[in-house]
Amino acid sequence: MGEYVRLDVEDGVGTLRLDRPKMNAIDEQVRRELHAAGVEVRDRPDVRALVLWGGERVFAAGADIKQMSTRTYSDMVGWADLLQDTFRLLARLPVPVVAAVNGYALGGGFELALTADVRVLGERAKVGLPEITLGIMPGAGGTQRLARLVGPARAKGMIFSGRHVAADEALALGIADSVVPDDDVYSTARAIAASYASGPAIALRAAKQAVDDGIELDLDSGLRLESNLFAGLFATEDQKAGMTSFLSQGPGKATFAGR
Repeated sequence: MGEYVRLDVEDGVGTLRLDRPKMNAIDEQVRRELHAAGVEVRDRPDVRALVLWGGERVFAAGADIKQMSTRTYSDMVGWADLLQDTFRLLARLPVPVVAAVNGYALGGGFELALTADVRVLGERAKVGLPEITLGIMPGAGGTQRLARLVGPARAKGMIFSGRHVAADEALALGIADSVVPDDDVYSTARAIAASYASGPAIALRAAKQAVDDGIELDLDSGLRLESNLFAGLFATEDQKAGMTSFLSQGPGKATFAGR
């Protein structure tokens, strides 16, 4: 457990909690602790789904600008690579990840939320990439993950302006998967994660890989990837349990062991 990032696990659902007062600004220590927590999630078989959460007040308001303002080009080349590696690790976690976003998710905080598979926003949440207003640009995946999520034109509109996007617009753009009252953000995200945690872990991992890796391939290569992953699931206990349960009890009643 780190000073600013902790991982709690209960009933197969992990909560990766940022807690760096007062705005969860991402500095080098937070990055290291996020990376360590990501490695732990990746390697723990009891974590079947994950919630990213910054608390009731704010998700993460971006990088620590005071710290960043004194850095040189050579400093930032190395740090940008490390931050990209950390966010890549989180994006590639082999479990479903749900971001629970209260308050601001800006800059690096929004880029962190973009590593999740599902985003739940509070009614008063705001997201955005305001780096352009500082004379820089997003550097932790924002130009790439946002463009893949909402399309290049809409991503450029947000990036070029640096504007904050309210929750209702984020929902319309497809950035948010749901918008709920602020007090219900974490419980909603955890309920979604719990529904995944009770599912077939290997099939969920394969499905996530098929989508995430396949979108980078041409269609024929993506279809081959899907076909191979699909066939491989017939070597799992969960496939047998799922189909046996379907035949004897009908759909939706299987209990999965994650093997």
